[in-house]
Amino acid sequence: MASKFTELAIDCADPHGLARFWCAVLGYEVRDEDDELVTIGSPAVPDGRDRPGPMPPALTFARVPEGKSVKNRLHIDVNPTDREQDEEVRRLLDLGARHIDVGRTGEASWVTLADPEGNEFCVLASRRP
Repeated sequence: MASKFTELAIDCADPHGLARFWCAVLGYEVRDEDDELVTIGSPAVPDGRDRPGPMPPALTFARVPEGKSVKNRLHIDVNPTDREQDEEVRRLLDLGARHIDVGRTGEASWVTLADPEGNEFCVLASRRP
């Protein structure tokens, strides 16, 4: 048997603020929280470790003292489900994301943004769930 990808941990300065941003981006809800850690997940996924089959991963935001200093080695890609890519980018910018330059040539089909703490993520155009 193989492992399942169930959670992505993200270090940050403000776990509650970043969790609110990503809940709005993904339609997730807060699953667990305290002062130092907030976990969010899809409302369609039941709690419990014995969840069968594929599932959207939970995101856990952990407070750390140091700030982000270099480009992410791992990042999230999101796909708009009910609007076009440019409309989704505008929505995410209104939520607090910002455009960032990662050296793209302008030929890519994705748009690279940063969340409120500077973590890079991409808004894809070509794949739909």
